[in-house]
Amino acid sequence: SPAPWPLPPAPYSEGTKPISGQLRIAVLDYLIVPTNPIGSCHRRMLEALCDSHDLVVFAVEFDNPRPDRIKFVRVPVPRRPLVLLYVLFHLVAPIRYWLYKLWHREEFDRVQMVESNLLFGDVAYVHFCHRSFLAHQWKRSPGTGVRGVLRWLDHKLHALLEPLTFRRVSGIVVPSNGLARELKNQYPFVSDKISVISNPIDLERYRRHGDFDRTAFRNRLGIEVSDTVLAFVALGHFERKGLPQLMQAIASLADPSIKLLVVGGGEGLLSDYRAKADTMGIGRQTVFAGMTDNTAPYLWAADAFVFPSFYETFSLVTFQAAAAGLPLMVSQLHGVEELLIDGKNGYLIEPNADSVAAAIRRFMQLSPRQRVMLGEQAQAATAGFDLKAFSDRWRAYDVSKPVGVLR
Repeated sequence: SPAPWPLPPAPYSEGTKPISGQLRIAVLDYLIVPTNPIGSCHRRMLEALCDSHDLVVFAVEFDNPRPDRIKFVRVPVPRRPLVLLYVLFHLVAPIRYWLYKLWHREEFDRVQMVESNLLFGDVAYVHFCHRSFLAHQWKRSPGTGVRGVLRWLDHKLHALLEPLTFRRVSGIVVPSNGLARELKNQYPFVSDKISVISNPIDLERYRRHGDFDRTAFRNRLGIEVSDTVLAFVALGHFERKGLPQLMQAIASLADPSIKLLVVGGGEGLLSDYRAKADTMGIGRQTVFAGMTDNTAPYLWAADAFVFPSFYETFSLVTFQAAAAGLPLMVSQLHGVEELLIDGKNGYLIEPNADSVAAAIRRFMQLSPRQRVMLGEQAQAATAGFDLKAFSDRWRAYDVSKPVGVLR
């Protein structure tokens, strides 16, 4: 690992060899790891560009896919709570960045960061419009208790700095046409800066393997062969992503053969939701799998994917579920509009219990063959969102020539 703060890092990690690339690019992000939505995309981008560009990553945590090509400078700040991470990253990351430049006498052709997480840079990789979310979605899915207050404060700080950051950068990259429209509506001055590069989907990873023992995996989860399993996947933010509405829908259906498989969430959050499930009378129907670095087998074990989220900017988990061959029951979200066709590969729903329950009833009336056909159509719709397409678009990205909406 690089030398800890405050000493400047070594020029390269052990085994790293300097290269002479087309551009020298600095990337500043919190968590560039496979389990972080934005960070995983940045990681894929770095992997795609590292053979042709010189890359230096400034991050709190970085799962380096190519230590022989990519330098890592650690930004030593706590990861939680998010609002503290946001504030401290603004203070510490620039110091690390400028110390690195001073120590190594290096200049960068491009500085890339996430959203408004930094007050300088050339490219903002934006996966969320915090001003729009607070104005239109927050009241529909507020957090509760201290966690809710801290989450609101995090969104508020992001929203306050969004206009300042977006004015300063030369380019903005977003993962969906819907988010591009939203940013243009909130900040008309960004219209000529935006490029759309859809998030990468590892289609092969999510395609079910022939040797996967679905029955055995379900049995380990306490799920019977005859059960209908509805998967819900989220790292956290369960309120925003509609888990309470999904649980209410299942409770209202009063069908013990319907099982809810919740993948993701920290132990504190899961403890709260286990108690809620018991209170609602669906404790025995709900399986909380917790965090995992491989959601694929859980999706393969399910019969459909349900995600009544209030706000997403691409909904990577929906694309992953489709790649796994699952029929979709998902609300109208950015990114999803480019994937889900109601009645063909799933059902569009509203993020409320009644709409979710109606879609589940509709799904339960299908024959096994009809369910499979919906899933096959969902899987087919993910073509064009694979890793190669993502890598090719980043290799072709030119901050001076925004490409607008993705066709």
